[in-house]
Amino acid sequence: MIEQNSVGKKPQTIRIWLVTGDPGSGKTTVVSKIILKAKTYGFTVGGVLTREVRSHGERIGFNLIDISSEVSSTLASTERQPGPRVGKYHVNLTTLSMLAVKALAHARTSSDLIVCDELGPMELFSPEFRRSVTSAIEESRKPCLCVVHKRLADPLIDQLKQDPESKFNEVTYENRDNLPDEIWMEILEYLKNLEH
Repeated sequence: MIEQNSVGKKPQTIRIWLVTGDPGSGKTTVVSKIILKAKTYGFTVGGVLTREVRSHGERIGFNLIDISSEVSSTLASTERQPGPRVGKYHVNLTTLSMLAVKALAHARTSSDLIVCDELGPMELFSPEFRRSVTSAIEESRKPCLCVVHKRLADPLIDQLKQDPESKFNEVTYENRDNLPDEIWMEILEYLKNLEH
């Protein structure tokens, strides 16, 4: 289990950056900018990114992308397909149990920065995905950048929020331009300390 934070205790070292915000606030954009900064500095980034799929201006689903290999697969779609429903979307559990699990395992062993976009109701339907996220965070000392659903009550999200090494960042209209730089500088400092 991820260690729980004691009440009132401030984290000594931040290793897990949690990004949240309202739908459309720019969470994935913030994370994408941080990934670009990490790569520009010569660090390797692994894990998964979620991208909207639109048709004629309407959102019809989401793709999940393996950051290292750039392989993508349907995460959820408005088209009828096997899998649980979340709102109007049908979730593709195979994408989570295959692509996402493989991407996070690879990130844990081979990347400098682990990214998980996002921990939300669709993704958390998959027990394999849950286990792979926990492994990626627990079994390495690598920095982890995770997008978490703002209103979802879930034990895994609660554990991450309470972890003494985590920092919670909410994306707003006012801070979304500056937040990528702020988070990246904290991640960079952690990475530099790892090298010593």
